[in-house]
This record gives sequence, structure tokens and C-alpha cells, in this order.
Amino acid sequence: MTTARADARILIVDDEEDTAMLLRDALRRRGWTVDAVLSGADCLSYMRRDPVDVVISDVQMPGMTGIELCDQLYRRYPDCAPIVLTGFGQLDTAVAALRVGAWDFLTKPVKTEVLEVSIMRALDHFSLQREVKRLTLARASSEPIEDMLGDSGAIRELQRMIRRVAATDATVLIQGESGTGKETVARALHRLSETRKNEPLVAVNCGAMPAPLLESELFGHVAGAFTDAKSAREGLFLQAGSGTILLDEIGEMPMEMQAKLLRVLQERSLRPVGGDSESPFDARVIVATNRDLETEVEEGRFREDLFHRINVVSIQVPPLRARTGDVLLLATAFLERAASRKQTFLRSISRRASQLLVDYDWPGNVRELENCMERAATLCRGDEIDLDDLPRKVVEHRSTRLEISTASPAELLTLDEMQHRYVRQVLAAVGGNKTQAAQILGIDRRSIYRRLEAQRQPAET
Repeated sequence: MTTARADARILIVDDEEDTAMLLRDALRRRGWTVDAVLSGADCLSYMRRDPVDVVISDVQMPGMTGIELCDQLYRRYPDCAPIVLTGFGQLDTAVAALRVGAWDFLTKPVKTEVLEVSIMRALDHFSLQREVKRLTLARASSEPIEDMLGDSGAIRELQRMIRRVAATDATVLIQGESGTGKETVARALHRLSETRKNEPLVAVNCGAMPAPLLESELFGHVAGAFTDAKSAREGLFLQAGSGTILLDEIGEMPMEMQAKLLRVLQERSLRPVGGDSESPFDARVIVATNRDLETEVEEGRFREDLFHRINVVSIQVPPLRARTGDVLLLATAFLERAASRKQTFLRSISRRASQLLVDYDWPGNVRELENCMERAATLCRGDEIDLDDLPRKVVEHRSTRLEISTASPAELLTLDEMQHRYVRQVLAAVGGNKTQAAQILGIDRRSIYRRLEAQRQPAET
């Protein structure tokens, strides 16, 4: 027996405890790590905690049948081989099991030697399948992620992080300024997950509704739970199924909802508004925010325990000013989209306009650049985008370098402008890391956060 086969982990599922224990002990004598549970629901709970290589399940069980369990395992755990044990003459049942993803079916009472051969074949097959997948992922890791344009070091590192995290079920906290593409990152994580990509991705803006409405939106409600609740409604956590739920702008979630969300994430189950029974959920949780949550915690606006619960894996999306090498690539791509949508010819960007686009700070990040190019494509009457087609603030933007020796009094910056631009330069140099920038500047993170918010306000009004 090879080392890989000796290390295999097997789970027996049978509602008859004596049968399950006999089979478990027989397989343990072959050197495998084997455990047993008494229901399909127990099997899924076990798999969430500690996935195994092979599941051997009886078909006729109360609650979830072996066929239903195979279907769940096939969709959620593609690297697991389900083997179904059927009664003599139950050919239709065996065929049904194979259709929903069973690796093999065996007739009871099964001989240990026959079961061992089936297990060995399954382990060999799935070992080869994992190697093929590893090689495929290794090749794909050098290819860009769809909808995530750029060739800068910052964007390449972001893509590497996304690929690593997508292969896990860990809760992910995506942080970044407004307009950097946090939702694009969330969609990439979902799309690159082998176990969840074919399931729903649902998203909700946690700051867009009051706490009672948000609770109903997330967790659902029973009929009569409140005045307008004419019928029961399933919440987004359950609507997501085995897919992904994105809690956007979680930094704006009302405090009373933060406590309820914490309990749901801890228990992996929820209770609808007005209901008295719990329902487990299986969706992966991704949260996103443009706020500095550590600062929010320090200032009492965000629960520290919830922050630690959602901050399992953190992904920082860099601002556009930290990846200026991507600006023209993005601008050209946005022009191509605009031309395709408007069914007009594709315009180029003049050298003067290109320089301005690269020099501009883009406080609204990728979203602001996209809007800028949409505007330019609409206004341009010539063959190329030039200064007249760009917003005034882009054209009038001065270099962040203050050249006092050659500047006229009218060109000199105010102290506030100087400070704002220097803060942004430092942030760009450290890839948007506010903690590191604060150490360099000799101020705390809250001060950086307040300066960025103060600068962003005029652009958003």
C-alpha cells in the first residue's frame, strides 16, 4: 500500500450504528483513518470541519437519503469520492446515485475485499485528478484574471492573492478606497472557486438600509413577522445556497445588526425574523469596506469581536495612484467598451491627454477613470481624445512635485493641498498600507483616514 493510500481518510455513513462500526473497524485494519456518522446531515457537518477522501454511504436512511447526500457531496466537495451501498436488485437506485455523482455503487452485504478495491480505485483516480488540477492552476496562475486589467506589480500581487484565497472557504475581508474594484475582487474569488462557482453570488449593501430591513434582507422572515410580511421570505444567506454572499460596505452596518451578524457567523446558522427555529447556511462569506475598520473599532463604531471574526483573510485593493502604470491600459479598455456600447469607432488618446491621465491622482480610483473615459468618448468629435474632452479637474491638475523655484505665486499650493498630496504620495509608495504610511508620516491611522475623507468629499458632492 502506498503512502498516499495509507494516509487516506474515509467516512462511513449509516443510520444503523452496529453496521457502521463493523465496517469502520474492518477498514481501519487495512491501515486507513476511518470514522463513522449516523446521518447525511452529520456527514455534511463533518465534511465542513474536516473533509475526507472517500465517503461510504447507505442509501436508505431517515432524513437525507444516500442519493441526496451524494448530490450534496458532488457539488460541494469535488475531490471526495462517494461510494453508495444499495440493497440487492436496486438497480434503479444505483443508476440514480451515479447520475448525481457517486463514484461507485456496491450491493449489500458487501465484502470488505470488494469495498477495498473500490476505495483503491477511487483514491488512484482522484489523486490523478488533483494532479491535473494542480498543473492546470499552475498554468492559469500566470494568466490575468478576467475583468482585472493591469500589469503593475501591485495588480499582479493582488491576482496572486486572489488565486490562493479562492481555493479556500475562508471568510475574506476586502479593503480599499471607493472605486478601487472591491466587488470585482469578490466576483473573481467566487468565479475561481471550484466548489462554489456554479452556485449563486448574492450581494447586499449593508449601509443602504436601516437595521430591521437589513435583518430581514439577510436572514429572511416568517409570515406575520411584521406589518407587511404577508408571506415568508428566504434571506440572502440561504438564497446564496452553497455559493457566496458579499456583505458590501460592512463598515456602515448599524451596531445592533453587527451583534446579530456575529452570532450568525459564529454558529453558521440563522433564525429568520419572527421565527423560532434555526437554519444552517453553507455560503462562503466575503465582506468589503472602504473604511479603516481598525480605526472604526478604536473609535467605537465597529465591534472588535466582529472585526476579528471577518478578518480571517484580508485583501487590500490598491488605489489607482499606486498603480499608475495601469492607467493608460485601463483608459484604453474603457474606451473600447464605450465604442462597442455606442457602436462608434475606437478613438486613440493624444500624447498630451495621456500624460495628464497618468499624472492625475484619481481620488475616485478606477470608477472615476471609467467615468472620465465614458465622458471623453461621448464628447470627442475628432479621431483622438484630447485635453478638451477631459474633465476640468484632470486638465488643471498640477504635478504633485512642488517646484517653488520656477512657480509663480498663482501656481503655489496651499498648505492643505501640499499635505493632502504628500499623504497620497506616501500611501502610493507603500501600496495603500495606512498603518505603514502612518508610521512614515509620524501620525496615527485615524489622521490619515480623516485627511482622505476630507479630500474625497468635494469629489463626491
